[in-house]
Amino acid sequence: MTGRRRLQGVLLDTTPLRLDRDFRWLWAGQAVNGIGSQITRLALPYQVYVQTGSTLAIAALTLFQLVPILVFSLGAGSIADAVDRRRLLVVTELGLMVSSGVLAILALQPSVPLPLLFSVAFIAAALGSVDQPARSSAIPRIVPKERLPAAIALGQLNFQIASVVGPTIAGVMIATVGLTGAYVADVATFSASLAALAAISPLPPLAGAARPGLAAIREGLRFAIQRRVILATYVIDLDAMIFGMPTSLFPALALDVFHAGPQGLGLLAAAPSVGALLGAILSGWVSSVRRVGLAVIVAVAIWGAAITLFGLSVFSFALAVFFLAVAGAADVLSAVFRSTIVQLAAPDQLRGRISSIHILVVTSGPRIGDIEAAAVASVIGAQASVISGGVLCLIGLIGVVRLFPELGRHVHEREPVGSAEGKGPAQAAG
Repeated sequence: MTGRRRLQGVLLDTTPLRLDRDFRWLWAGQAVNGIGSQITRLALPYQVYVQTGSTLAIAALTLFQLVPILVFSLGAGSIADAVDRRRLLVVTELGLMVSSGVLAILALQPSVPLPLLFSVAFIAAALGSVDQPARSSAIPRIVPKERLPAAIALGQLNFQIASVVGPTIAGVMIATVGLTGAYVADVATFSASLAALAAISPLPPLAGAARPGLAAIREGLRFAIQRRVILATYVIDLDAMIFGMPTSLFPALALDVFHAGPQGLGLLAAAPSVGALLGAILSGWVSSVRRVGLAVIVAVAIWGAAITLFGLSVFSFALAVFFLAVAGAADVLSAVFRSTIVQLAAPDQLRGRISSIHILVVTSGPRIGDIEAAAVASVIGAQASVISGGVLCLIGLIGVVRLFPELGRHVHEREPVGSAEGKGPAQAAG
């Protein structure tokens, strides 16, 4: 029995799936739909490249998908705070479903004008920028505070599984049934998400919710800046991602440093996701951590050290892959603890806006990091860029800890079991 209890303390805590009915439905719908979204995420750039043969066209597609996230995220957060979040999710999921349906129809044509594909991608990204903060800010309403870290870890598990399984299925489907079949599969997965949303309770705004608009956006930004522990989670993640993100260097490292060929490139690209998946599976202990701020600091320190050691491991490809997996595990745990801090430090009336800022940070940071790593590599080489990035991440971490001492002191306060914000005990338990 002792061994079983120890194992339960290490493996992913599934308590929210057993006790919180609404979360169970929301998680299940996203488990299916997340895979479909990853299918389209691979199929669309594939379609653009096959049609144009241009990597520049793929870069343009990425830009069209990034701009609406940067432009609309803050406004989307204010909407999520002002309306029923379940209803908002239904609208965004229907819109995304239609977008994938349009892509399926367009894929039947022998050639599709790029502006049309880019327009659909832009609209889908804009809808996603509304969907994500609404979904994130809904979770603290349907899960009690003491189970929130476990719920966030389960969400990370969903994402990591979809990131591994979705592209694999996409490759098989594109090769067998074509692009239209791949897009249709994504459309079908939205039915699971919509059915799940229909099964959960309404999530109307609590009393005192602000009306959407510039004033509401300013209020959210002001709160994020003044609540220094929230601001610290943004800054520490930007430090890790801008300096320590080596993804854009994987092709150069695989081909020119490790001489591992395309197969080696695949292993380098997969290693962080595999590590993150294992980190999520072995996250059963996160709910027992009270000093969550210190846990974020430790996780980012492990990330920076692992990236540095990855850069130093030119003598062993296997060791390099191992350190990337360690970095992926540290990153997913950092994400769980940072999300816990952000969700619990913000009142429900502001969670949509605070979640939108959080999503803006975690979306832009890795992309800026890719640009930084590639630019530095063009001057001092890929390996030196990775090593210097890992070291700068650790130096930056010291600066963050000194600038935001409240992060290391931040403690996760527990509440009576069975309570959830905005709901009675019976509703919370489902």
